[in-house]
Amino acid sequence: MGPRWKGKGAEVKALADPISEIISQLQSALICSNSRGLLSGTNVLLKADTEQTELLNRACFGRPRVTAEKNEQWFQLCMEEAFYLQYSLKCIKVVDHNDIELNSDELWRHMTSRREDFPILFKAFSHLRSKNWVVRSGSQYGVDFVAYRHHPALVHSEYALLALSSQNGSANGRLRVWSDFHCTLRLCGSVAKMLLILDIEQQQNCATSPSCLDNYVVEERTITRWSPEQGRETKAKFDPSKK
Repeated sequence: MGPRWKGKGAEVKALADPISEIISQLQSALICSNSRGLLSGTNVLLKADTEQTELLNRACFGRPRVTAEKNEQWFQLCMEEAFYLQYSLKCIKVVDHNDIELNSDELWRHMTSRREDFPILFKAFSHLRSKNWVVRSGSQYGVDFVAYRHHPALVHSEYALLALSSQNGSANGRLRVWSDFHCTLRLCGSVAKMLLILDIEQQQNCATSPSCLDNYVVEERTITRWSPEQGRETKAKFDPSKK
């Protein structure tokens, strides 16, 4: 299953404006402005000027929030997006409601306290983002994330992603039995996506700080639904003249 581009010229536009270059521009713009995000529960709110707003939209980070301010826009970042910008790209700072900056270890502890499987989900998110895939929430499809080759305005998502870990005991309660696989594959097939499983093995069972991410090993597996029609033998037609 290859990329499904949206409209004529979409592929050309994507090739002319690679995600890697957009991320580089975004990183530079956020660093230069000393950008700070406000921690709010399981999200981080980031104020952006006109240039940053354009780059955040092009890079598909966060979701814009409607405000009365004309020249500034607020973006709501999910936990994985915020930590990726703070820890991996080192281009934003995060402060709490008292305007106290949180370092990577403090932000990590906050996020793992809010969601136990955050280390596994972040490893999956950063694994694909580092390969210049656009990664968005997959909750509407019953998966962790969906992955796009480029901006969703130009191409449909190719993969529905589940991040699994053997340490969690059968994938966070998912895919325990064959019927789970069957239902997930049917859903992915109905929306023209391939199921991508990221098996994340923890070399050390200790997730007290983000340094543990270096000890995680990621194995990629794509799973497709077998169709009897595709595996059926083609019977040769009988030709009396060749008898």
